[in-house]
Formats: sequence, structure tokens, C-alpha cells
Amino acid sequence: MRSVGHNLLVPEYKQQISELAELMEEFRLGEAQLQTSELRIAFKRRSAARTVVTESSSIEEVSASSSEEIADDVPEVVAPKGTPITSPMNGIFYGSPSPASPPFVKEGETVQAGQVVGLIEAMKVFNEIPCTVSGTVLKLVAETGAVVQPGDVLLYVG
Repeated sequence: MRSVGHNLLVPEYKQQISELAELMEEFRLGEAQLQTSELRIAFKRRSAARTVVTESSSIEEVSASSSEEIADDVPEVVAPKGTPITSPMNGIFYGSPSPASPPFVKEGETVQAGQVVGLIEAMKVFNEIPCTVSGTVLKLVAETGAVVQPGDVLLYVG
């Protein structure tokens, strides 16, 4: 059984560790792991990135070096104040009636309850999405052409 020292990674596993770190970054995963019969490699995002390498029953934590460090660069998202206007169905969101037309609403505009704020295309049918409250558009969240699910926030009105 090979021992993995504090700052020494067994060269044959270095590529697997790098590939796992790259996949984690590419897919913005909070944690990821690779396990074989003799090796378990796991990453978990924290304020200080750490790599946990385990071989069979021995467990060693290895601090990530600057070249292998996974940046904790996911910005903290603060939801805007206001009422979220959400998608009632699955489909493709459109912020204007056609590509050449102006958008239904813009940030900073006043909207009335019942006013159309977008379209969702589902099964080749365009469904109007009405605003449920009156107020000012605080933040447009959904982008034209984005696939939305029921409950996804399209915009905030305050």
C-alpha cells in the first residue's frame, strides 16, 4: 500500500486529480469524487480549497497548491427585493414578440398586473406570461431563448 505524504501526490494519480478538478470547475460543482478499488479522490468547495486523497484505509488531507487550487469564485447571489414573476410551465422564454420587436418590458419600467411580460413557447404554441402584480421591473432574470421550468424566476417587480 502506497502512502500519500502531506505535499506529495503519487505521479500516476496526478492526471486523474487534475481531470477531476477541471470537470468540477467546468460544471461548477460544489463537490466531486472519483473512486476505484484502491483510490478515492474527492473535492469539496470551501473558503480554502482542499483536496482529500484516500488510499484504501489510510486517509490524508493535502492542501491544494496554487497550480491545483480550485478557486472559490462563485459569487454570492443576493436575490433582488420585490415579487418574483415565475414561469408557469416548461418551455423557451422570449422577452419580445419577435426578434425585431422591442422587449415587452425593460428594467426600471412600470408594469400593471395582467400586462404581458414575456412569452413561453411550449409545443410550438406561444403562451403569454402576464405580470401578477403592479410595480416597477427591478430585475430581468430570464434571457430570450432560455429554457425555463415551472417556478423559474423570469423577473422581479417591486
